[in-house]
Amino acid sequence: MRLFSKYFQLSVIAFLMGCAVARADMGKIESISLKQASAMYTEKKAVILDVREDSEWAQQHIPGAIHIPLAQLNERLSELKQYRDSPLITQCRTGGRSGQALDVLKSAGFTKVYNMDGGIVAWDKAGLKTE
Repeated sequence: MRLFSKYFQLSVIAFLMGCAVARADMGKIESISLKQASAMYTEKKAVILDVREDSEWAQQHIPGAIHIPLAQLNERLSELKQYRDSPLITQCRTGGRSGQALDVLKSAGFTKVYNMDGGIVAWDKAGLKTE
């Protein structure tokens, strides 16, 4: 009986450790540097999704980027269906909201999603083109 108890305890510990690892993996954000994002976008190897609010978009945005505010992303996922298996770079002001967008997209089955480090602030600071 004591042997069974030890095996049971070890099994429970192993299970809990596995759950912790799985949770840690789910929380990973696949980030991409500004340099990588810019190169992929310029070479038309990726699409940029700007998840900032309408007023932020109107002030400045990356030419050709797709604009869907984070609050509308779940309802507008069908607009991105064609990019499900293509590189898609999420972008906001500095990277917080775009990290949340990455999670939404991954949960919806998008397979190649990246969060651009530094957002539009870094893009602008690097002197890259905006409208």
